[in-house]
Amino acid sequence: MSFLLRMCLAVGLMLATLAQADAQTVARCGQGWLETVNGYPVLHLKGTPYEMGYQHGALLKNSVTKNMHTLLEVKGNQTLVEFGPIKVKPRAAIEGIIEIQKPFVPQRYFDEVAGLAAATGLPEKDARVANFIPEMFHCSGFALMNSATKDGTLYHGRVLDYAVDWGLQEHAVVIVAEPEGRIPFVNVSYAGFIGSVTGMNAEHVSIGEMGGGGLGNWQGVPMAILVREALETGKDLEAALAVFRDNKRTCQYFYVVADAKTNRAVGMEASWDLFMTVKPGETHELLPVGVKDCVLLSAGDRYKELVKRAQAGHGQFGPEDALKLMERPVAMKSNLHNVLFEPKSTKFWVANASIDKKPAAEQPYHAFQLSDLLARRPDMQSPEIPMVAQAK
Repeated sequence: MSFLLRMCLAVGLMLATLAQADAQTVARCGQGWLETVNGYPVLHLKGTPYEMGYQHGALLKNSVTKNMHTLLEVKGNQTLVEFGPIKVKPRAAIEGIIEIQKPFVPQRYFDEVAGLAAATGLPEKDARVANFIPEMFHCSGFALMNSATKDGTLYHGRVLDYAVDWGLQEHAVVIVAEPEGRIPFVNVSYAGFIGSVTGMNAEHVSIGEMGGGGLGNWQGVPMAILVREALETGKDLEAALAVFRDNKRTCQYFYVVADAKTNRAVGMEASWDLFMTVKPGETHELLPVGVKDCVLLSAGDRYKELVKRAQAGHGQFGPEDALKLMERPVAMKSNLHNVLFEPKSTKFWVANASIDKKPAAEQPYHAFQLSDLLARRPDMQSPEIPMVAQAK
């Protein structure tokens, strides 16, 4: 990336952070509502799982149906994939996997999918299949804290590398969720997805995922549901980690989990057959270089570059510098979104791949703050979509 573009992004970041948010309510449904904040769609969901699903589907109906059509009809019926001893279309494989995982998934998530389907008119089976897509994400992540940053502030970066040619970036949305009886959280996501691969809760805990291998080990809770559970119930680092440790898991996944209340973060593998954590500065056979007060997760040359950048900037990192850690080539050409969390303040910055498939790392960042988003209220003069109760 050129020096001029880096400066433009840095200036844009600072201006977006300091400027008064230009927010407009689009529509309301039950306790949920959709607004745009400086042009970025922000979806507020609140209530029971079914109510949240219905609000999601009703307020983003066009985007959900377009996104689901691409995933189900265009991409879901293309290349054959291996499923046991035979080769089948991706959709057929996913339908089989969902049946395997069904006993491990809490009913509340099926209720949320049911609400989403009811509001959009999609068959519930289609909504379930489309929501399996996050199981395929592969990425990088880091956390910097204490001596690694200018003033000790904890920063958690998340690089999502996955299929920019699937058009998910056209349906990017920040979801502010307030599940009944659980911890409010933000989910950096896409229209129609109820799971999470990138999020932070109101208890100052943030989580990002990185996919690995182990395909075929499906007897457990889907990764994106585990992340949701950790965000909704994890009041601190230990509670969030316990969600992954104590549930039956699938495939091979790595995570960075951070907690600003204690200024701590860990790298974690939570796979079907292994649970382990790596503390800041520790090494592992897959992470051979330890950098003090840093958790650095990536692979191959991307990992080497991430380490090099963390070493070079050690002790000087603020938000602008932390964003630079996620530039190419740490981010791949398939870089779908980048997110930087500052969990202490609940600020976060989001960039998405462009419609013409340029990586998120080369796009402007949008600044938000979860505490501010939770305090916002809709314009009651905006259009209202009726809420339909769950069938008994």
